Amino acid sequence: MDSLTQLALGASVSLAVMGRRTAAWKAALWGGVAGTLPDLDAFIDHGDAILNMVRHRAESHSLLYLALASGPMAWLVARLHAETPLWRRWWLALAMALVTHSLLDLMTVYGTQVWQPFTDEAYGVGSVFIIDPAYTLPLLLGVALALWRANAQGHRWNRCALVLSTLYLGWGMAAQAWASRMAQASLQAQGIAAERVLVTAAPLTTGLWRVVAMGPEHYHEGFYALMDGNRPIRFTAHPRGQALLAQQAHHPQVQRMARFSDGFFSLRQDGQGLWLTDLRMGQEPNYSFQFNIGPPLAEGETAPVATLRRMRIDLARGLHWLGRRLLGQDIPPPDATNP
Repeated sequence: MDSLTQLALGASVSLAVMGRRTAAWKAALWGGVAGTLPDLDAFIDHGDAILNMVRHRAESHSLLYLALASGPMAWLVARLHAETPLWRRWWLALAMALVTHSLLDLMTVYGTQVWQPFTDEAYGVGSVFIIDPAYTLPLLLGVALALWRANAQGHRWNRCALVLSTLYLGWGMAAQAWASRMAQASLQAQGIAAERVLVTAAPLTTGLWRVVAMGPEHYHEGFYALMDGNRPIRFTAHPRGQALLAQQAHHPQVQRMARFSDGFFSLRQDGQGLWLTDLRMGQEPNYSFQFNIGPPLAEGETAPVATLRRMRIDLARGLHWLGRRLLGQDIPPPDATNP
């Protein structure tokens, strides 16, 4: 999730655990710090754009490492505020703020390596977008009320906001399950053979879902709004570059992307070289992670450093389409094509 959301979650969790045992501003401050710390790994440059992507949300998001780090951090905070008798409570508060960061990231589609160091497998549910005001705003409001009225009522409002935001995550998973059911039905009705299907929340909402179905030669993209009811999903087909993928199966960057994206990726070639695209984040033809990996690679050759090119939909046009699509209007997304 975005940094503001993680800060708000950490502050809210810390306030709920500490209660009135310490000043509300202290609990919110250190909870917010703990909620933000794991994402500092984004500033580490691994020397390659694809490595930067797959190494984000790795060790810094390990549930084990975060739990271990919470003890020393709690001891330092308790000593700083002369609250040593409360260090165990601080430990619980900061452990919860750190761990919930990773658990919330797990709900997005990016991929979070929560079981480091036992495995570097990245997990992602995809039931909430990385920015979702319906989740973030209650947390911000609850923290603000707890700071404004640092009494039992203020803390009660914060706890209510935390419960409400957690219930929203549950709603997202239920809506995702329904959208997945509709996606499978639409694919079957249209005779589209899919090796794997991804259903993930569209930007800013859980009322609209993006579907990507990987076929033998093409991937198919469609959108389902809860307001669509039982209307079948309209899919557009795009080449996944299967022949090129077969030729470059030995390429280390292709192998790395195949594993990290769970197979939801494509490869194409133009005059600038090979372009590797993670199909999970963004929408056709604008994706958050498109990488130039150089010319075709022969076996035994060293792969060049990958470079990143981000493609974004024009914000005004994107929001206009999103609003209409949420209401159930079956209109194509901006820049959509059907090769």
